[in-house]
Amino acid sequence: MSGLTHIDSAGNARMVDVGGKAETQRVAIAKGAIRMTAATLTAIRDGNAPKGDVLGAARLAGIMAAKKTGELIPLCHPLALDAVNVDFAFVANGLECTATASLTGRTGVEMEALTAVSVALLTVYDMAKALDKGMVIEDIRLIEKRGGKSGTWQASEA
Repeated sequence: MSGLTHIDSAGNARMVDVGGKAETQRVAIAKGAIRMTAATLTAIRDGNAPKGDVLGAARLAGIMAAKKTGELIPLCHPLALDAVNVDFAFVANGLECTATASLTGRTGVEMEALTAVSVALLTVYDMAKALDKGMVIEDIRLIEKRGGKSGTWQASEA
């Protein structure tokens, strides 16, 4: 168990002590998607969804979620984020969401970026479920992280 950073010698979960780590600029980018019917996608694009501005609400929800990640994921550190951006792109069968989180600190922001994407896509679902209960949230993943001891990592595109 010595190789597991979030487990102590007795096998108990613990929060990693990052106090001795150097502060570095850290960035994480995550992506995900939501598939939906063409009619639902058109309603979102045209601003005609029953609950209003779907993407505006989802963008704010993603940003707020990133800021709350330390409260949602038990062993995550609460972080003072420098920036969180949540963007959407229209694709043939739905929307893609990209979230970027950054800070200067002692621990990475991967979970914040992933949480932002997850909650943003859940908010799209909530805002448009009256039109399409069959929407599918999928492919939430880390795309890139920079900073810290492990340096830069990028997902290999299959």
